[in-house]
Amino acid sequence: MEQIAANLHTVRERIAEAAQRAGRDPDDVTLVAVCKTFPAESVIAAYEAGVRHFGENRVEEATPKIPLVKAGIEGTSPTWHMVGHIQSRKASDVVACFDYVHSVDSLKLAQRLSRYAVESGRVLPILLECNVSGEESKYGFDVRGWSGDSSCLDAFLDTVASVLELPGCRVRGLMTMAPWVDDPEIIRPVFSNLRGLSSILRERFADANWDELSMGMSDDFEIAIEEGATLVRIGRAIFGSRPV
Repeated sequence: MEQIAANLHTVRERIAEAAQRAGRDPDDVTLVAVCKTFPAESVIAAYEAGVRHFGENRVEEATPKIPLVKAGIEGTSPTWHMVGHIQSRKASDVVACFDYVHSVDSLKLAQRLSRYAVESGRVLPILLECNVSGEESKYGFDVRGWSGDSSCLDAFLDTVASVLELPGCRVRGLMTMAPWVDDPEIIRPVFSNLRGLSSILRERFADANWDELSMGMSDDFEIAIEEGATLVRIGRAIFGSRPV
């Protein structure tokens, strides 16, 4: 568990250095420690080292883990982020377990999350997941080529307008996942593309909050921060290689 604290120290230094290179305040970047496949003991160790935001990819893993973490810590409960793909039939479980959702990739899912949030008497902060790279293996609203394709952009804007009307969800920004590559510099345009799309949304829907950009993981979070990430989802660089 001491290794987790040491890893966190290194990650925080790298976050600060990346932010400073971009002329940003490191405090404007929130570290979300993605703990999928790791036990509650690892999460507790990260909490004791100062982490207050944790991410999970699967509802079925988070459901038993979150109470175990809560029972094992003293102090304020951490914020739990759903960062993985969500099946519509599990929307009610997501609302019950999580404080924040990064991976809203359809109007249908947003509608279901909103319905269950309203039934629970809450408003759920969400991010709209966008597939800007065009990878077939990636989830998200298909916005590849939006900057040169007005029909693509208009379709997405229409969907966003519908999501913004939902009473149980509060849109906070955008999320994307970049392709896996050996050289992170290759994917810099993916992150800058999402930032550009966020700027368009900020102009079109000025009353909404587009402050958050969730982008960047263990292999590329420094590039993402330089391109404007406010939430970085880091797992392996904190917890080590995932259990087989």
